[in-house]
Amino acid sequence: MDDQIVPNAAAAAYDESSIQGLSPMEHVRTRPGMYVGGKDARALHHLVYEVVDNSIDEALAGRCDQITVTLYDDNWVSVADNGAGIPVGKHPKMGISTLTAVMTQIGTGGKFERSAYKVSGGLHGVGVSAVNALSDELISEIYRDGHLWRQKYRRGVPVTDVERVRPLEAWEGTGTVQTFRPDFTVMDVNEFKFETLRDRFREMAFVTRKVTIVLRDERVKPIAREITFYFEGGLGSFVSYMNRNRDVLHQPVHANREVEFPSEHGGYAVGVEVALQYNDTSNVVELAFANTIGTPDGGSHLTGMRSAITSVINRYARKMDFLKEKDQNFSGTDTLEGLTAIVSVKHPDPSFESQTKVKLLNPEVQGAVSQVVSEALQEFLENNPREARRIIDKCMTSKRAREAAKKARDLVRSGPSLLESSTLPGKLADCSKHGADAEVYIVEGDSAGGTAKQGRDRHFQAILPLRGKILNTERARLDKMLDNNEVKSLIAALGTGISEDFQIERLRYGRVIIMTDADVDGSHIRTLLLTFFFRHMRPLIERGNLYIAQPPIYRIKNNKDITYLYNEAGVGEAELLARALSKYKHPDRLQVQRYKGLGEMNAEQLWETTMNPEARTLLQVTIEDAADADNVFDMLMGSAVPPRRRFIQTHAKRVRNLDI
Repeated sequence: MDDQIVPNAAAAAYDESSIQGLSPMEHVRTRPGMYVGGKDARALHHLVYEVVDNSIDEALAGRCDQITVTLYDDNWVSVADNGAGIPVGKHPKMGISTLTAVMTQIGTGGKFERSAYKVSGGLHGVGVSAVNALSDELISEIYRDGHLWRQKYRRGVPVTDVERVRPLEAWEGTGTVQTFRPDFTVMDVNEFKFETLRDRFREMAFVTRKVTIVLRDERVKPIAREITFYFEGGLGSFVSYMNRNRDVLHQPVHANREVEFPSEHGGYAVGVEVALQYNDTSNVVELAFANTIGTPDGGSHLTGMRSAITSVINRYARKMDFLKEKDQNFSGTDTLEGLTAIVSVKHPDPSFESQTKVKLLNPEVQGAVSQVVSEALQEFLENNPREARRIIDKCMTSKRAREAAKKARDLVRSGPSLLESSTLPGKLADCSKHGADAEVYIVEGDSAGGTAKQGRDRHFQAILPLRGKILNTERARLDKMLDNNEVKSLIAALGTGISEDFQIERLRYGRVIIMTDADVDGSHIRTLLLTFFFRHMRPLIERGNLYIAQPPIYRIKNNKDITYLYNEAGVGEAELLARALSKYKHPDRLQVQRYKGLGEMNAEQLWETTMNPEARTLLQVTIEDAADADNVFDMLMGSAVPPRRRFIQTHAKRVRNLDI
């Protein structure tokens, strides 16, 4: 008997009707991650960035010098520029208005050849049409050809024709205004953050100098909040701004040049602007941009800058006999320590890793950037011998610390290794399973740790109690950190190693949860832990593995009914408690308990309020702007006192008013 293929039920259900053909707009709405990176807060703000990027492209083409972003009530936002305005006439090939094509057709735009835009961030004709598809409503207003033109869309589909609204006044000029409200049946987050947009537009203004960017928040009543960015100094000013709270070793090294590629490569030029400056910290801040768009994952331009810096410093150190013949060269780690460096390239045909443009791929850019950085840094070192000596001394100190840290790691590895997951700290109460569903609570103190151990679900919840306040790792080098018991316990419990040994794939728990008391000391310990993770295990934050537990601050008992009160942003404790008590007819008969620490709760209460996955609230730690986060940690935890004093004085009144 011949073998026969017998279809199962699943195979029978897969037929011609299973194949779907989505329109471009439907595809964007079904797969937003492919176009704007997802549906979370970062993706929500990316919608604004996509529209602003179009205005920046107009600025790069020399047709725009003013961009205004306005936030309105009910989640509306508008982006206005004084560029040329999107053409509105009928497209010769498509047979529809060019505006309609640009706003509704994926792959339609003016940046596929170089006559209209020599350099641009938009490459694929995707950005603004994807924003349109993900908007509940969008209104395009075009100032062009002597008239104001308008077209309205709903979820990417035109609901009106392109209408000629009125003639323009003589003073109005040209430009484009895109006003939209995201579709929150697709997007998960429904609030634009002024601070997130502010930080992004500040970067844009630095990178695209001599362009004014205004951010206005009409949601603030009765007087709108507004901030304007305009910089003429480019990346040199940007580096100075990044180091404003640090003691610097020299003035910024700044270069802005074009590198020509010969005709056999197409005959084009790549613009390269770089700025770098060393400071007295051990932190490294690197920012990279391609056609004014931030590339957080770096790429060929960042690689070219790093290699050039290391090469030039080593050559200079050898030439001036700072490095002897028997000495090893500085490593890339040595020459980057304490460096704030920014690179921006403008390429007529950039190649990115994805639509969200997180990494630049063009291989020739590495050589172009390396050439510009080498020439500029070499010239600076030759002409400024005193500052050059400071830089070399900085690298030498880093080299010695790196060698000391290596000896410390080797010493730890030679004995019972606290950096390997096979030898765990004795204070860790581990769980029976590990992986994505497992979690470890980092708890302050043995008392709270004991309660947490009793209240946890030992199948998937581990408890690591820490004694007191851990080392301030903002000011400590790696060799000193590896000599600290609490830091070693953290490293061992997570299993990832640290610094050069860090391997995210070895993380033993899917969630790392900081659980501290809801008081000043608890906040301090939480900040110290966040500093450690940000500086030395940043992938934990970038991958979304780090969380902060939210224990209650009050327990209200009304006969047998129990209510817990938790901190709320912008609400002081007194107001929070008064609001809760006002709901009862006889508040004087209630039993109200203020929790000063986790240890005041019994195991059942701690599980019920803070550890039970079905009832608890966890705050996920994210990095929306790494550069701004770096500055905040340096200001709050670094050695410079004046910036911290200014911060405290600025915010003290607001904190008192909130009664926290």
